[in-house]
Amino acid sequence: YFYDNGPSRTNGNMALFSISEDTPVGTQIYILNGTDPEGDPVRYGLTFEMGSKEYFRVDSKSGNVTLIQELDREKQHEISALVSITDGRNKVVETVRVFVTDVNDEPPEFQNLPFIIDIPEDTAPGSSIYKVQAVDRDMGSGGSVSYYLQTSPFAKFTIDGNSGILRVKPGETLDYETTPTHFVTVVAKDGGGKYKGKHQVLTSTATMTINVLDAQDMPPSFIGTPYFGYVYEVSVPGSEIFTVYAKDGDQGNPNPIHYSIMNGSDGVMLLFFSVGPNNQLQDYDVTTVTVRVVDLNNHPPTFYGENGPQNKFEVTMYEHPPPGEILRGFKITVNDSDQGANAKFKLRLVGPSRVLRVVPQTVLNEAQVTIIVEDTSGIDYEKGPTLYFKLLAVEIDTPERFSATADIVINLLDTNDNIPKFTSEYYIARVPENSLGGSSVVSVTANDPDSGPWGEVKYTIYGSGSDLFAIQPSSGLISTQPWTSLDAEVRSKYNFYVKAEDSEGKYSLSEVFVTVLDMNDHSPAFDEKLLEKTMIIGIPVRVEAVDEDAESPNNVIEYSIMTADPDNAFDINAETGDIKLKPYIKSMEIVQNITKQKHCKWSLVVQARDRGSPSFSTTAVVNIDITEATPLKGPMAAFLLKSRDNPMKALGMVTVIISLLVGVTVLISTAMYMRNSKSNRIMPARRIIKRRPRDQQPWNVNMPVVRFINPADKFRVLNQEGSHQRGTSSPRPKPPLPSAPPPPSNARSNERPRAVPTISGVLASKGSKKAKSNRRKEGNVSSALVSELKMKLEQKIIESNQGYY
Repeated sequence: YFYDNGPSRTNGNMALFSISEDTPVGTQIYILNGTDPEGDPVRYGLTFEMGSKEYFRVDSKSGNVTLIQELDREKQHEISALVSITDGRNKVVETVRVFVTDVNDEPPEFQNLPFIIDIPEDTAPGSSIYKVQAVDRDMGSGGSVSYYLQTSPFAKFTIDGNSGILRVKPGETLDYETTPTHFVTVVAKDGGGKYKGKHQVLTSTATMTINVLDAQDMPPSFIGTPYFGYVYEVSVPGSEIFTVYAKDGDQGNPNPIHYSIMNGSDGVMLLFFSVGPNNQLQDYDVTTVTVRVVDLNNHPPTFYGENGPQNKFEVTMYEHPPPGEILRGFKITVNDSDQGANAKFKLRLVGPSRVLRVVPQTVLNEAQVTIIVEDTSGIDYEKGPTLYFKLLAVEIDTPERFSATADIVINLLDTNDNIPKFTSEYYIARVPENSLGGSSVVSVTANDPDSGPWGEVKYTIYGSGSDLFAIQPSSGLISTQPWTSLDAEVRSKYNFYVKAEDSEGKYSLSEVFVTVLDMNDHSPAFDEKLLEKTMIIGIPVRVEAVDEDAESPNNVIEYSIMTADPDNAFDINAETGDIKLKPYIKSMEIVQNITKQKHCKWSLVVQARDRGSPSFSTTAVVNIDITEATPLKGPMAAFLLKSRDNPMKALGMVTVIISLLVGVTVLISTAMYMRNSKSNRIMPARRIIKRRPRDQQPWNVNMPVVRFINPADKFRVLNQEGSHQRGTSSPRPKPPLPSAPPPPSNARSNERPRAVPTISGVLASKGSKKAKSNRRKEGNVSSALVSELKMKLEQKIIESNQGYY
C-alpha cells in the first residue's frame, strides 16, 4: 500500500498533488512512497490512460517521479494518472489527479483582429471611434488587462486604459489629403505575476488601421512632379517618351481629368484641369516636363596620362614603402564618355595578391586613379626588381560590358633590409685526430639577398674552443690553425659560434659542433714488461693493459697467450685478462707431474691487442708461482687472499683493526678505573684474581725469519701445535695472564691490603677436533698470506726509495 501523506507533501501516493506549469522538464517532482506488510521489496509504476499525453516517468526502484513533458495549465489544468505499487506477487493500482497551478505565462490576446476602422475626416475631436478588447487566459492579476497607445509626437488618438475605448484626441483634427491612413499601435498589458520564481508582466501589441474618408475640400494636382522624360538620340518620331499622371485632391469622389500641352521651347508646359458638373471647369494645375536626350553606350572606358590616352604607366621607387602609402608617381585618369549607367564601371588591379589596391573601385563617368600600398612585404627587391600589374576598367550594368586595360610597371630600388642568414641553424663536422694543421673542417654558408655591398658577407668565429680553428672571412671555410694538432684523447668535442655580417653590421649566428674522430694511434701497454703473479690453484690471476685511445673499438683490448712454459697449461679470458689453469689441473701433484720441478714457477707471454684498424698489440712476460692452499674460512682469511696482490691495502686494513682494538681496550680500562675509583668498598660478589706464581714464563713473541727457496714454500707454514705439517718449529710457550694492577696509593696503613677486582676470561674451545684442525689450517694459510704480503710490501718500499736517487 501507498503512504497517504496529503496533497501538500512531495512523497506518498501523489493524490491531489499540485505542480506549477513552469516546472522545467527533467525536474524530480515527487517520490512515490509505500511499503509491504510482509517486508518484501516493492516496485513502483506510473501509467496514463490510452491516448493521453504522458507527462511523468517514475523510477521503479526509488519511486522518484520526473517531469518529461512541458506543462501548460491553459491547455490542461488537471492530469489523471495511474500509480501502482507491487511486491512482485500483489499489485495495488490507484488513480490520482495532479493539478497544474497557474503562472503568468500567457500574454493578453486581442479579439476581433485585424483592427480596421473607417472614419470621416471631419470627425469632431474627442469622439469615440472604436472599443479595443483583449483577453488574458491567466488567473488572478495575471489575467487582468489594461490598455495604452505607444507614444508618437504626431498622435491624434487616445485610449481609455480600463475600457479600451479609442477616441480622437481632443484638440486634433483629421485631414484626408495629408494623412489618409493612420496606424496606431495598441498595447495590452496584464497585471503581472510569478513565472519561474520571478515577477513577470506580459504585453501584447496590435496595429489599428484607421482610414480617413475624404471630403470635398481639395484642388487637383499632378502626381510625381517634377517630370523628366528620356529619349534616345536614335528615337523615331511618334515614339512614346513619358506619361504624366494627375488626380483630384478629393480622392473620395474625384472629378474627371483632361490634359493638354501649352507651350515652351526649353520645356513643355502641361495644363491639368478638372471638370465639374455640367462640364464646367472647376480647378486646374500646371507643371513642367523636362525631356532629356539619352546617349547610347557606344564608348568604352579610357585611361589618360598627363599627355592624353595611355595604356602603360611606369614608376621607380624604393622597396618596402609603408602600408597605406599612396604611389604618387602615377598620374592616371580614367573616363567613360557615355552618360548615366553606361558610364558606370569598376576598377581593379590584377597581379600579386593583396600587394596594392586601387581607389576608387567604382567610377561614374570619370575619376582620378589612386594606387595604395597594402602589403609592404610584397614590394621586395629581392623577390624581383620589377613588379607588373594590370589595371582593368570594366563596365557594369550594361549588356555591352566594355572594358579597358593599362599596364602598371614598378621598378624597385634596393635597400639594406635583410640580414645574412645561414643555410643551417648549426653545422656538424667530424675531423680525424692528428690531422695536419690548416686542414679543412667544414664550410658554412650564409646568404644575404641584398644587392651590392649590402649582400657581401664576412665570416668570423668566436667562443670557447674557437682559438684552435680559423675561418676564411669571405668563403666561410673553417679549418684548423696551422699550429693545431687535434687529439681525441685530450678533447674530442668542440663547439663555437660563427658570425655572418654584412657591410652595415647586420649579422646572424650559427653554431658549429666539431667531433674529433679517434684514430687508433696508441698501442695497449702493460704496467711492466715482466709481471710477477702468484696463483693458488682454482683462483685466477689477472693481467691488465691500458689503451689510451679515446673511443671504442680502438681502446677495447683482447688478451691472448702467445707462448707458455709449460705449454697448454693456462687459459685466459680474452676480455678481462683473467689467467687460470686448465680445468684438469686441480692439485699440486698434477702441477709437479707436469713441471718436474719443486719451485713450480711457470712463465708465459701474454699479448694485449686492441680492436682498432689497423690493430696494435703489445706483450708482457708473466711469471706465475703456482701453489696450493686449503680452503679458506673466515672473513679475514678471505680478505687477505683477495689482497695478496695489493699489500698496501692489506697493511692498511690490519692497521685499522689494531687501532680499533687498542681504542676499545683503552675505553674499557678507563671505564673500569672510573667505576672502581667511585666505589668505597669492594662488593663481595666480585671475583678476586690473584697473582700467578713467579716461576711462570713471560709472554714472548718470536717472529722467525723465513727464507724461501721455492716460491711455493711461501704458502707452507710451520705448525705450532705438532709436527704433522711440513717443517718443524719449537713449541710456543703459553703467555701468562696479565697481572692485576697495584692497589691505590691512598690506602690506609692500618688496613689490610685488598685485592683489586679486574676483568678475567678464559678462551675455551667447545668444538670438535675437526673444527680445531680447520682453525689451525686457516691460521696456517693466513700466516702464509701475511708473509707474502710482508715481502711484497718490503719490495714496494725498496722500489719507492730507489726512485728518489
